[in-house]
Amino acid sequence: MAGLPVSPVEKVIVTYKATAAEARSNTAAAGDATAKGSETGESLAFERRLSGGAALVDLGGETSKKDLTEVMNAFRGDPSVASVEPDIRAYAMAVTPDDTEYAKQWDLFEATGGMNVPGAWDKTTGSGVTVAVIDTGYATHSDVAGNVVSGYDFISSSADARDGNGRDNNAKDEGDWNATDGECGAGSKASNSSWHGTHVAGTVAATTNNTKGVAGIAYNAKIQPVRVLGKCGGSSADIADAITWASGGSVPGVPANATPAKVINLSLGGSSATCPSVYQNAINGAVSRGTTVVVAAGNSNANASGFTPANCANIINVASTSREGNRSFYSNFGTSVDVAAPGGETRRATDTPGTVTTPENGILSTLNSGTTTQSAENYKPYQGTSMAAPHIAGLAALLESAKPALTPADIESAIKANARALPGTCTGGCGTGIADATKTVNAVTTTTPGGATFTNAADVTISDNATVSSTIAVSGRSGNASAALKVAVDIKHTWRGDLVVDLVAPDGTVRNLKASSSSDSADNVVATYTVDASSEVANGVWKLQVRDVASGDTGYIDSWSLTF
Repeated sequence: MAGLPVSPVEKVIVTYKATAAEARSNTAAAGDATAKGSETGESLAFERRLSGGAALVDLGGETSKKDLTEVMNAFRGDPSVASVEPDIRAYAMAVTPDDTEYAKQWDLFEATGGMNVPGAWDKTTGSGVTVAVIDTGYATHSDVAGNVVSGYDFISSSADARDGNGRDNNAKDEGDWNATDGECGAGSKASNSSWHGTHVAGTVAATTNNTKGVAGIAYNAKIQPVRVLGKCGGSSADIADAITWASGGSVPGVPANATPAKVINLSLGGSSATCPSVYQNAINGAVSRGTTVVVAAGNSNANASGFTPANCANIINVASTSREGNRSFYSNFGTSVDVAAPGGETRRATDTPGTVTTPENGILSTLNSGTTTQSAENYKPYQGTSMAAPHIAGLAALLESAKPALTPADIESAIKANARALPGTCTGGCGTGIADATKTVNAVTTTTPGGATFTNAADVTISDNATVSSTIAVSGRSGNASAALKVAVDIKHTWRGDLVVDLVAPDGTVRNLKASSSSDSADNVVATYTVDASSEVANGVWKLQVRDVASGDTGYIDSWSLTF
């Protein structure tokens, strides 16, 4: 316990023998406290009865060690008292990790651009949760190995897989290097192997407090490497099968997944104006099985709506921020982005591509030193929305571990609702801000007396000149709703002035949250409204109703919640 603060004792816990009047009567216990106070010269007062039947006695303020001894001796000398002990303080036992490179992981703890992770470890470290990293596979690394469970290689082309046999049960990263320019299509460049999946895996769940390397965000979670990216990337057909399998679904010709993942990380993507149905169907299936799907927004400094699977529904779409809390210069943006997380900047936008000018501002994680095939393990900083996404996947694992009843929609809503505004700038839209791990974990594990939050994070398309709605079924409440009912709304829509937003109570009563405005050309409705709903019965089906009064701009209800 070395290093814990020493707090003065202000109360004692007195357990009376079962035959004593003080064991049954609060009046008798209060009288005994007063008598012991007179005996010792202290101002003692009975405060309350504890759950085990003991009496909590207030000492009237901070008490010296000598005075405390006198008070306890007075109670111990009473034949009616079974025991007396000080009411001592306890402290969260999570400590700063002893991993040798932890001090360089600004993304976890720095106040400006970090994700406020350490405080979350007091309550959860990801135990019992498997995170599937659908990526390049896994390059053996001693700082991750202890958390790795069996995965699968879904690359169907043996040439692209570089293992000579296409799909198999070995998710080893065989390297994604390209020997010459143009080998992977016009404009492609020769490159070394990235060991990308291993870097992502380390961010999610590197072994922590092992006096080595880096700390993982959900460091007691398990990593399931699922290989889909090889030479020249990977196919949507293979990636869709990997999503299905990783979440516990059935894929023809592939053995069932013995350890289905509750979280999937997709730090990958390609250009597409719409989400391909093969992706959307696989994602919908995964979510229906209770798996949260996290996707990188993309690194083209463009609207994420043109990249997939970032433009698919039922995902958490993650933009990247820098150490200074700005949107990273390369990060995609837009109304489809849900939240941001540290992705770093190892170079400036004006630097020569491929150079590394500020490695200390990247995301440090596990890697391999091989240029083509695997060699010695090492650690290197990378930048990218590929690095931002696993921060959110790690946070999702922390939430799932802390409260297994959470649905993917609950997890998305909690992360978004508890994000903080970027301290820097984000041109184009970075969702609700930078995710805050501690605040989010505390929100899902702390119940406000008499309070509860109900959420719907299913997307609902808003068409021009039309009215749509999203419902929340509230149950288990007693009596009426609150006079300060909180209605948190996240609507993705260009020219938000076109929208009228109403809350409809179970009895049909309509309360306007937002009126239309011809002069409000900003994007998105992200707000929390306070409504006096004390005249409404709490239980029943509540409805968020959105009406688009104009044409030319469309969007969707992303999520909303009611907090009683």
